Amino acid sequence: MDDHDERGTTMTGVDPGRLDDQQLMKELETIHRTRHDTLLYGSNDALRAHNDRMAQLEGEYLRRNPRRPVAAGRTREGARERGCADS
Repeated sequence: MDDHDERGTTMTGVDPGRLDDQQLMKELETIHRTRHDTLLYGSNDALRAHNDRMAQLEGEYLRRNPRRPVAAGRTREGARERGCADS
């Protein structure tokens, strides 16, 4: 089987389900690092491809880590508490 998913002529990369945990984290780090430039300077097609790939990678990460630690300050309630402390 081919390692790439081809949609038209666009290569979207290796299926995230076939990546080991280390490879998945490396892919996530790369896509997050390139996000800002893609948003600011990428074509609509490039941004759409970036969105699709990011959703695939993040979805796979969440599937593998359903009970990942969540920082209290990153929840809605935690954000409200920060807002009250700032006042």
